[in-house]
Amino acid sequence: QVQLVESGGGLVQAGGSLRLSCVASGSIFRINTMGWYRQAPGKQRELVASITSSDIINYADFVKGRFTISRDNAKNTVYLQMNSLKPEDTAVYYCNANIRTRASRGDYWGQGTQVTVSS
Repeated sequence: QVQLVESGGGLVQAGGSLRLSCVASGSIFRINTMGWYRQAPGKQRELVASITSSDIINYADFVKGRFTISRDNAKNTVYLQMNSLKPEDTAVYYCNANIRTRASRGDYWGQGTQVTVSS
């Protein structure tokens, strides 16, 4: 079994910062792309940022220059540093990872962590 566990969400004022972490655990053979998605109330889940196993990074336009994604392969962990937060960044943030186990390969999701930005 594979699990993704996020942490680091919370309530912050506009202009503030938060750092999200996501740790993958279980019968992991290899972790490919890892990423962060978010879903605001009444909206579809959207990609925030992703990072491949070769550290190729992709950001959504709405976070460029404000958010930074990184990963620590030794710890099976992906991070999202969020600076200059805006009220419109309020959402549940989900970690996603494409993981190969010895038996299969697939996409896994964390349970989500709430980020609330007050104006």
